[in-house]
Amino acid sequence: MALTHKAKKRWSLAILLVGLPLYIVASVTIINFLYPDPTTRPPLWIELSIYIGLGILWAFPFKFMFKGVGQADPDA
Repeated sequence: MALTHKAKKRWSLAILLVGLPLYIVASVTIINFLYPDPTTRPPLWIELSIYIGLGILWAFPFKFMFKGVGQADPDA
């Protein structure tokens, strides 16, 4: 069952306002779990690549949801 344009807009807004902050907290928690001692943090480029990888991993499942949301309603 396909979502209407209005429903896609609402779901994408909910994903951005609720899901993204939860995912950010989970990502930081994962980094802190992998490197619990602040003095033994990984180099900046490794930590940045982990965050970029986790960000891409977050975006793929919701790609269909965000596609076309900024366009005008095609049914109108």
